[in-house]
Amino acid sequence: MLITEYQEKWAGDFSKIKEIIDSALAGLEYSIEHIGSTAVPGLAAKPIIDIDIVFSKTVVFDELKKRLEQIGYYHNGNQGIPDREVFKRNGDSRNDRVLDFIQHHLYACPDSSEELKRHILFRNYLIANKEARKEYELLKKNIAEEAMQDRKKYAILKESKARSFIEGAIEMERTQGDLHKSNNRS
Repeated sequence: MLITEYQEKWAGDFSKIKEIIDSALAGLEYSIEHIGSTAVPGLAAKPIIDIDIVFSKTVVFDELKKRLEQIGYYHNGNQGIPDREVFKRNGDSRNDRVLDFIQHHLYACPDSSEELKRHILFRNYLIANKEARKEYELLKKNIAEEAMQDRKKYAILKESKARSFIEGAIEMERTQGDLHKSNNRS
């Protein structure tokens, strides 16, 4: 099954990966965000942990890249999305008990990245809005069924069918965030 019910272990899986990356990036100015559906408690998802490494302007990307390469990743470009660099595991990696056995997607984004902002806004909106979370889950399950559980078909269909939902959710989260900011100033 492409989409599985929420699993509490996803938060622990994220923490295990984060601990290794933290060790590799020690001394750099960065943070690590658990993004995507596995970061939303109660939301069914593809069981793949999505992670954004957020780096500041003071970090030289080549240094971050070098350190990730030392723990078995390779840089796979931005795959057409500005300010979001993709890292994948080397096929000849050292069979790390965490990094090679917990499915995950790893991205590195400067803290000014629009894609990073979108990831965080969407995650936060789904965490805060139970009805939207249920609606998005149903949408994903329907797309998986239409794709006949094929990952590639699912990705293509999700891109077209879920786009308006995601964009609406991001706009709602931006608006709600702006309202909270203006209310706090009063």
